[in-house]
Amino acid sequence: MKKTLTTLLFFGILLSTQAFAKFVYTKDGFFSKGNKYAISGYDPVSYFTEQKSKEGNKNYFFKYKNETWLFSSLENQKLFEKNPKKYAPQYGGHCAWAEAQNGDEVYGDPTIWTIVKGKLYLNYNEEINDKWLKDMPNFIKEANKFWLKEFKSLN
Repeated sequence: MKKTLTTLLFFGILLSTQAFAKFVYTKDGFFSKGNKYAISGYDPVSYFTEQKSKEGNKNYFFKYKNETWLFSSLENQKLFEKNPKKYAPQYGGHCAWAEAQNGDEVYGDPTIWTIVKGKLYLNYNEEINDKWLKDMPNFIKEANKFWLKEFKSLN
């Protein structure tokens, strides 16, 4: 019985670690492991122009910071090309709340987002986003401190 319980515990930890690992970002940011498009292929301009997360189209793309960004329309692609810093999410697309806690670079889900003072922030999941919404100004201040210790730009 003890061996079976230990084996189940081991495999449970292994599976949860593997499931989480696909969402952990590298310092490079902007895309999750296994996804070749920035912010998982979502159109960064649509958050601002349509107030929703919208998947991009492979026919409309642009390279920014050595990564391929997709757009839902040629118009959105052109807007991004003119000013990518305006539309790219903060903290390399990492979870803004996690960045504020201790500088961790954790996957930011492109369907869980907020725009604060013209800047796009992604978060890991709905539960984390609920925490984020309770004190966004303070979390932004803290996340900026952690991020800017390593990088010159917030996006």
